[in-house]
Amino acid sequence: MKRGDLLRELSNAGCSLKRNGGRHDIWYNPSNGKSAPVPRHSEIPNTLCVLIKKQLGVSV
Repeated sequence: MKRGDLLRELSNAGCSLKRNGGRHDIWYNPSNGKSAPVPRHSEIPNTLCVLIKKQLGVSV
C-alpha cells in the first residue's frame, strides 16, 4: 500500500500525527489514546498496514 493512502485512511478515521521520529512518524488516535509508529517508506506492506491500524484501534 502506498504511504499516502495509509495516512489518508488514518486521518479519515480521526487519527493525527503526534510527532516525527528518526525514521518513523508517531500517529495518535485521540478517541482511545493509542499511538503507533508509521515508517517513512513509499510502499508499506499490507501486513504492516493491518498491524498499524490494529495498534491504533482503527477498523481494518
